Amino acid sequence: MKLRPYLALTALCLAAFAGPAAAEFPEKPIRLVVPFASGTATDQLARALGQAITQEIKHQVIVDNKPGGNGFIGANEAARAAPDGYTVFITTNTTHAAAEHLFKKLPYDPVKDFAPITGLGKGGQIMVVNTQFPAKNVGEFIAMAKKEPGKITFGSGSSSSRVAGELFQQLADVKLLHVPYKSNTFAVTDLLGGQIDMMITDTSTGLPHVKSGKLRALGYSARTRSPLAPEVPTIEEAGVKGYDIGYWFAAYAPAKTPQPIVARLNELLSKAAKSPAAKSAFFAQSGVEVFVTSPEELARFQAEETRKWGEIIRKAGIEKE
Repeated sequence: MKLRPYLALTALCLAAFAGPAAAEFPEKPIRLVVPFASGTATDQLARALGQAITQEIKHQVIVDNKPGGNGFIGANEAARAAPDGYTVFITTNTTHAAAEHLFKKLPYDPVKDFAPITGLGKGGQIMVVNTQFPAKNVGEFIAMAKKEPGKITFGSGSSSSRVAGELFQQLADVKLLHVPYKSNTFAVTDLLGGQIDMMITDTSTGLPHVKSGKLRALGYSARTRSPLAPEVPTIEEAGVKGYDIGYWFAAYAPAKTPQPIVARLNELLSKAAKSPAAKSAFFAQSGVEVFVTSPEELARFQAEETRKWGEIIRKAGIEKE
């Protein structure tokens, strides 16, 4: 009998200690911060996930685009958000594997400032040129580039696109002129207008323009051809031996987000990524494969990818900005 008040007090203390993590989550709208512009692959994925999660939790999921600064603006915004589960960062290897090797100083720490939730998807990129550009295939493009070193331009609006272009130069032994953009959609706009000559971009950004006849596809960046464009050879098939580079998407919460909330977000995002709605709205159209993980698996994957991207960037001779 004397133990009952003590046990009751202990239960109250444990409940208080658990704090918001013990509450029913979520109880209000969730914000998905995207570090790239509307229309990019990351944005399209976030909106597909948001639709699926909204149907699941009966609260609105808001996609908040924070483009610019090579993803720094969005990453910093998400890192500084309250660690309560209501802000989730939907990002790529740009901010969480490549950036630290491309820039001398980041306004955020890709490991210490975030709690991994889950991987979301993996994809390849497509090498495209304006239809007025003379080269009809990778071999002709390389021949032109070797004839006029440094004159042919390539644009990029993400680290994946940038490193893909740099790796192409290294393995094809050509010199191109890089033109940076805030996002791949902006680069594609200039490519359509003839202001730049080439870019290697995610399929969801570039392939629709290929299908409409406004751009010409020269090659695909992965080891195997894209199921969405099986007629396009891989860049390696086209003669650039060893060429293989893609990109990935993942979800993170601000650091110090309680583990039970991270676990709940993992459940919601993993289910959303595998949902028929996300498949039809994003995965089937983009050629990106679903890639869901535990938080621990994402942390290990990120560490290995950071090492890999660092090695590629150093071999490509890219100096930190």
